[in-house]
This record gives sequence, structure tokens and C-alpha cells, in this order.
Amino acid sequence: MYEPANVSDDATAFRGAEKKYKLYYEQHSKFTRKKKLPKPIDLSELLDFDLIRQGFNKTGVLPDGIRVIEAVDSSPVFCIEDRPGFYFISGALSLEEQCKWIKESLTTFPQPPNRTNHNAIYGPIADLFDSAKENKVLVQEDLPTNNIWKFYEEEEGIAKAKDRSCKTVSASVLLRKLRWSTLGLQFDWSKRNYDVSLPHNDIPDTLCQLAKTHAAIAMPAGEEFRPEGAIVNYFGLGDTLGGHLDDMEADWSKPIVSMSLGCKAIFLLGGKSKEDPPHAMYLRSGDVVLMAKEARECYHGVPRIFTDEENAEIGALESELSRESGSYGSYFAEYIKTSRININIRQVF
Repeated sequence: MYEPANVSDDATAFRGAEKKYKLYYEQHSKFTRKKKLPKPIDLSELLDFDLIRQGFNKTGVLPDGIRVIEAVDSSPVFCIEDRPGFYFISGALSLEEQCKWIKESLTTFPQPPNRTNHNAIYGPIADLFDSAKENKVLVQEDLPTNNIWKFYEEEEGIAKAKDRSCKTVSASVLLRKLRWSTLGLQFDWSKRNYDVSLPHNDIPDTLCQLAKTHAAIAMPAGEEFRPEGAIVNYFGLGDTLGGHLDDMEADWSKPIVSMSLGCKAIFLLGGKSKEDPPHAMYLRSGDVVLMAKEARECYHGVPRIFTDEENAEIGALESELSRESGSYGSYFAEYIKTSRININIRQVF
């Protein structure tokens, strides 16, 4: 799915943009107790489609190189003239929809038989979010050669691990280290292909319909998007996604539908070579991006997410999560305060 990094990439325009926008901290003497502060960076060149949308709705005027084609559910669809096949729908998801898919991403989507990055070490892990909320620990069962793990209440789990001289890890740590989960057809990261033999849960019908609605604008005439697989990416403080191509689907004329949730991020859209200077833009919670046709051949990545209160821009989302989710609300809100979730849905065949 993601093309591996090349050591020669260091001098490319794409790599230069990654370094420019990555999170770095001010250097302090090791003897000072000052809080580490992010180094200030120049963000003036970033495309801000939220501001572009507001300006377009008021005046009908667009910046050079940007055009609008039509609306999806009353939201204008923006294109970048020199990146055909790329579509940006600012604020496409309502606050209610954002909350729904954040909760699903944390509770339902990582559930076995869907796979996550934890499978390789711990095998399938059920009920990770609930266990983290309840401060449980994951304990290796029986002999270390058996890759079987089970959640226990904290005191009981630590005692069992001590008696058996086996490993333990807290559920809250595992939740924070969750980096991806797969829906529908499962992607095999070691072989870099889809393994149709792996058991999986279907992509929820409501998510399929949402993807179809947004994908329609980028589909070949007379065809309907078929959501067959999805990857959910989870970003925490300092996490990045290096420049890559999503190149394992059979037909690149079909779009990838990418939904952003949580903290604001910077997205880089390059060209067909990493030597091509990328467009840098903000991605906010509720934005939807489509990449189809020629845009599927463009390198892209996420060099930074904003987790500070001033720049994350998720105050309304935090409030809504806390308000509507009962006893779980504060936990959902606390998680998303320093996190970004991206759901990207694909037609595999």
C-alpha cells in the first residue's frame, strides 16, 4: 500500500516539504525545566480550503489554480488545476457524523477479525477501547511461545504476570499505540496485497453509502463506486505519514475516499515524482478528499498534526463527543484531543 522510503529521497522537493512542516521543538539546555515548545514555522503558503470555501460562498472568487466543479450535499468540490483527479470537499461531514465515525473507529473497527498493527505481536485483541477505559492490562497466557494474550483487571493481571514471569502491557498504552485497522477485504502489509482468504467484518452500510455519495463526483460516467476495503489510520502527537503511493488496487480510475477526523493536519500532495514540489494544505475534521485517475499516481503524505489547543480546531467536536456519548463521552473526547483519525475507503477490484 505504501511505497517504502528511498534513501535518495532526502534531497527531493517532497522530502524538503516534509522537513519544513514536521514538528520540531525548541532546544533548551538540559539543565532547564522549561516546557518544550514547538518551533515556529511559516504556514503562509498552505492552502486553506475552509477559507477558500468561505470566500467563494461570499464573492464567487477563487485563488489562482483552484477551481470548483459542483456541490456534494451543498458543499462545493474544489480541484487543483495541475493535479487532475484530486478533489477536496471542505466540511463535508456534519459534527454528528464526525462523532459517529470517531466512536466506530475506536470501538468497532479494531475488533477481530479485522486486523490492526497489534496483531503481529499480540494476535487479535478484542475490546481494546473498553479495556483501556477500565484500566485493564493485557497479559501473556501460559508459555511465552504461545501468542495468546488476555485482558485482566490491573491488580489481578500484574499478579498473574509476576507469578508466570510473563509479559504485560496496559490497554491504555495499546490504544495510544494503535496505528491502523483494516475493514472489509484485509490488506496484508507483509506481502503488500489484499488477502481475500482472511476473515473480516463488512464495511458498515452507512459508511459504504457515505463513500458512494462522495465518490460519485470522481467516478467514470455510468459507474458506481464499490467500497470493498478500507484502512483506518490513527495519528498521535508527533506522528507522521511519509510520502507514498496507494498503488495496490486494480483500477486507479476509481477514487480513494479519505475522511479526516480529529485534530487538524497538514497534507502534502506531490506529483508523479518526488522531485515535483508538493501542494501543502490543511486537513480539518470533517473534510473529505478524493484521489482518482492521475492523482492516484501522485505522492502524498501527512508531515504534521496539530495537537495544541490553539491550532487543533476541535473544540466543538470535543464538546459534542462529551455531550452525546454518556459515560464514555469524556474518554472519546480525551482521546481525540491529541489525535487524528483518517478513514480511507477503496474499491479493490
